[in-house]
Amino acid sequence: MAFEPPEQFNIADYFLDARVREGKGDQPAILTDEATFTYREIAALANQFGHALREAGVQPEQRVMIALPDGPAFVAALFGTLKIGAVVVMVNPQLKPDAIEYFYGYTRARVIVAHRDSVDAFRAAARGARHLLTTCVVGEREWDARLAQAPAALDTFPTHRDDVAIWLFSGGTTGQPKAVLQTHRSFANTTECYAKGVIGYTQRDVTLSVPKLYFGYATGSNLLFPFSVGAATVLFPEAATADGLFQRIARFQPTILINVPTMINQMVSHPTAATRDLSCLPRHVGGRAAAGRAVSPLERHVRGRAPGRSRHGGDVAHLHLEPSGTGAPRNARDGRSGFRGESLRCRRPRACGR
Repeated sequence: MAFEPPEQFNIADYFLDARVREGKGDQPAILTDEATFTYREIAALANQFGHALREAGVQPEQRVMIALPDGPAFVAALFGTLKIGAVVVMVNPQLKPDAIEYFYGYTRARVIVAHRDSVDAFRAAARGARHLLTTCVVGEREWDARLAQAPAALDTFPTHRDDVAIWLFSGGTTGQPKAVLQTHRSFANTTECYAKGVIGYTQRDVTLSVPKLYFGYATGSNLLFPFSVGAATVLFPEAATADGLFQRIARFQPTILINVPTMINQMVSHPTAATRDLSCLPRHVGGRAAAGRAVSPLERHVRGRAPGRSRHGGDVAHLHLEPSGTGAPRNARDGRSGFRGESLRCRRPRACGR
């Protein structure tokens, strides 16, 4: 059965504020190369973002475009937007002006939150943006001072469970990217049915992702899913590389790696792959079924393990890999992977009525 939240429901409360109420406020929420941020600290920063965005003119149901590198500011801007009843639109912070112009016109965003290192293109594109009110620049003195002066407490706007929370975009393979409007209920349902019911996220987990947070795949797997159980996520601003991943795996000891086929191949092909200890990773989530052929060599070559089991579930096409011999997910039934020569088993969850 699908998860049914109460009629008045806001995922900023469900994913973030609820962890503080549960007594997890001092637990690590975000791990970066520079510092660790607790749930209480992220909640306070999100509230400050909410106040500052409201002062900038954002009203409930209006769009706020977030074009930030992965880090605490991205997370706080996302939850701060949701807390005031506005709608999150996430874009690549490295977009060129012509692509930004398209997103400005398509989303009719009222505010853009960008970083000082990449804001020039967004400012250039803003000259023709009829609906844009303000450009908020993280790292510039004016915005940082406004945030610092904002209260650290904020009442959550009483959104309806079917109000739109986040716009996710298609890849644009058939033209310009198109939005898929995701409601507050939708994210909670995927979390309950897939993240908890299939993958089995727990408070003890630490997640690390190759895709950046503006991808819907990583928004769930590397932010919303771990936050739903009080786990920690590793965030870094630059694009992922095999070297960087190996270094952060050694340092942060993640238990869930969110990967993509091209990076799996780079990790397997790395000159030091055979010497790397990835024993901290009992779970490896790969994007799309195409990852299936690459994950098994990664298990054998990098970790020295036999091929894993595949789980395919929820309403996102993921492969979930565990070492052979682990137990089946709850509410699951056996199936076939369809990969020739691979001893993988595919499991679909019953929890979401599939």
